[in-house]
Amino acid sequence: MKGFIDDIEKLTVENDLFRKVLYTGKHLQLVLMTLQPGEEIGAEVHEGHDQFFRIEDGQGEVIIDGKTTKIEDDDAIIVPAGARHNVINTGSEPLRLYTLYAPPEHRDGVVHKTKADADASEEHFDGKTSE
Repeated sequence: MKGFIDDIEKLTVENDLFRKVLYTGKHLQLVLMTLQPGEEIGAEVHEGHDQFFRIEDGQGEVIIDGKTTKIEDDDAIIVPAGARHNVINTGSEPLRLYTLYAPPEHRDGVVHKTKADADASEEHFDGKTSE
């Protein structure tokens, strides 16, 4: 097994894609995301997934089960399975973050250049991992 080893902060702040799956394990997935000013992930619920977010650059807000909290560089967020949540870029610069899904949510290697691309995609994790 090779796993994943890289400079996650550098990868995150250099990412301009809405979503880029970096690594998919059997029980965990690492994904980069960038939200443009005014953009949001979109309210969603993962019934069987816990999710971790780490903000590396920018500012915004996270809404978890109706509670809104301001977020910025270096903040960490955990959303438990079953919680309705959204991340919104409220700043004037891109909001850059990475997220961990446990278990994986997306197909390994998926890249969505924009939110519109992601919204048009029906892809979900198909059981195939990075190794």
